[in-house]
Amino acid sequence: MNTIEIFHNPRCSKSRQTLSLLEEKGLNPTIIKYLETPPDQNTLEQIIKYLGIAPRDLLRKGEPEYKMLGLSDQTMSDKVIIEAMVNHPKLIERPIVIKGNKARIGRPPEAVLEII
Repeated sequence: MNTIEIFHNPRCSKSRQTLSLLEEKGLNPTIIKYLETPPDQNTLEQIIKYLGIAPRDLLRKGEPEYKMLGLSDQTMSDKVIIEAMVNHPKLIERPIVIKGNKARIGRPPEAVLEII
């Protein structure tokens, strides 16, 4: 059985709901508090690959850093967007659940059940 990881922010209601859902299913995921221990560039690139999305799709557009860094610029490269998320982990959409080489964003929380 593959280990399940959750990139978790305890202050986020969707993150808490997703973690509770996993626990209700009898799962004990490895909890990664990504604001305290942000993923490095390689890890974040791998997560994006597992999600099957573009880096821009993982951005939290409502965060002040999004505007401050001009991330709405559609000409910005994937590399620059990933670097921004590595340096400002608040920009990473949450929660992210990973099992094996698959990942889902827990919005809604039930979306993560697709990979379990």
